Amino acid sequence: MQAQKPCLLVSRRLARFLFAPVSNFKLQSSTARRSRKPSVIARPWLARCCAMLVGGLCAPGALARPQSAASTSFGSADRAQQTQRAGPIPKQSHSEKSMRMSVNLVLVPVVVTDLRDRPVMNLRSEDFSILEDGQRQQIEYFAAEDAPISVGLVLDVSKSMTSKFGMERAAVNEFFRNANEQDDYFAITFADQPKLAVTSTQSIDAIQSGLADEAPDGYTALFDAILEGRDQMPSAPERRKALLIISDGVDNHSRHHLKQIRRLVQDSDVEVYAICLVDAGPFRTLEGSHGKRWLTEITNASGGQTIAVDSQEKIPEAAATISREMRSRYVLGYRPVGSRKVVRRKIKVEITPRGVTRSAFHAYYKSGYLPSNLKTPSADQN
Repeated sequence: MQAQKPCLLVSRRLARFLFAPVSNFKLQSSTARRSRKPSVIARPWLARCCAMLVGGLCAPGALARPQSAASTSFGSADRAQQTQRAGPIPKQSHSEKSMRMSVNLVLVPVVVTDLRDRPVMNLRSEDFSILEDGQRQQIEYFAAEDAPISVGLVLDVSKSMTSKFGMERAAVNEFFRNANEQDDYFAITFADQPKLAVTSTQSIDAIQSGLADEAPDGYTALFDAILEGRDQMPSAPERRKALLIISDGVDNHSRHHLKQIRRLVQDSDVEVYAICLVDAGPFRTLEGSHGKRWLTEITNASGGQTIAVDSQEKIPEAAATISREMRSRYVLGYRPVGSRKVVRRKIKVEITPRGVTRSAFHAYYKSGYLPSNLKTPSADQN
């Protein structure tokens, strides 16, 4: 009973507040009828009741949604301020998007090797055929290009590399021996997680000395390191971009998985190459046996190549081959013609030189792409 008294008191006061004007109106109305002037009394009372009613209804709404009144009165000003902060929102019609797709060239870098895995650089544009989603395309741009490259080295310093760390340093040294003086470099080392060890620089000594200070330890986050290397490429100075992975291909600690990385590499403009360091002899770990296959899937998706070596003696040849392939490529360009129902386009390149069988050459190229007017998905969306 004691706890209910304050509630009863509040209820009585609220009832008195709400119904007192009604009683007062009845009393004043009867008086007004006798005086035949009801409007004199009714108008002030109605105005006071309306003000009380509107105030009582709007006050809870104003407390619950304080922005509603402002948005009603100053909606246009708020929208203008938001537009100014976020920047103008571009509007593109369907015809504009289609036109942009129809006039842009799709550039496909292609590396051609013979049966001995040597680059072939004497081919002409008529020796190539290119198909998109099964439809033959007309080649409108052709070049044999040897331009400077921004190269990102992705170097494995995890514990699984302990017995192969000397081979890794030798591979880096041999790669730089075949490097172009105009190339630009950065280096990412990875164990439990990737780390940007050397930023974009043309100093090869900085990368070599940084690797010499590393001590192999920890788990292996290879896929995360490849993603980090791709994310560094927008700030790289050269138009051509490539990643070189030196690792045993083991991954046991990445947040991302193989399918995600393979798709992201395929949709980017970064070529990926790898030197896979494998254990010699018949006693190989299960992870090591998967390593070469995983690296091959990733490099093939970008148009690159994986070379496996199991001894220090084979490293100079592997590094020289990778360096040559980075600098010995053709670039084919075409304007897409065909159906636009499929979002992701599939590319096939055929080599048909006169007087030479098709099996005499092997072509490395990007097997597909995502059109530029569509957003490239992040790794977390795949």
